[in-house]
Amino acid sequence: MLTIDRATYEAILAHARRDHPDEACGIVAGPEGTDRPERLVEMINAAGSPTFYEFDSTELLALYKEMWANDEEPVVVYHSHTATEAYPSRTDIGLASEPGAHYVLVSTREHGNNEGPVEFRSYRIIDGEVTEEEVDLVEKLPARSPS
Repeated sequence: MLTIDRATYEAILAHARRDHPDEACGIVAGPEGTDRPERLVEMINAAGSPTFYEFDSTELLALYKEMWANDEEPVVVYHSHTATEAYPSRTDIGLASEPGAHYVLVSTREHGNNEGPVEFRSYRIIDGEVTEEEVDLVEKLPARSPS
């Protein structure tokens, strides 16, 4: 199950709407081993496409260096679908390289960049196997337990 705070959820939706009709993409980093999505990082869709997303390799490398320095990991990898449901495509499944991450898909197909309901779904993708999981939307994440 993905537990995500309302501010991060709303920021992902806003990014997807803003980039429509192109796919939006990004990562939510969190402390290693905690499964806490705490720091949203909107990324550039280097493909600039309504049907495909690709992280800019330079931007992605810089983000990974930053996460390593901060003892963080990608907790959520997200992107939007602009014309189809919020379900991973074969390409999405093939690109899923973070077995510990939640893969969030947002579909803006019904309302585009306008306000209105969108699909927000989360999956685990491990070795090509897709499993949808529940999303627990909370106002704030619970306080971190002392290590």
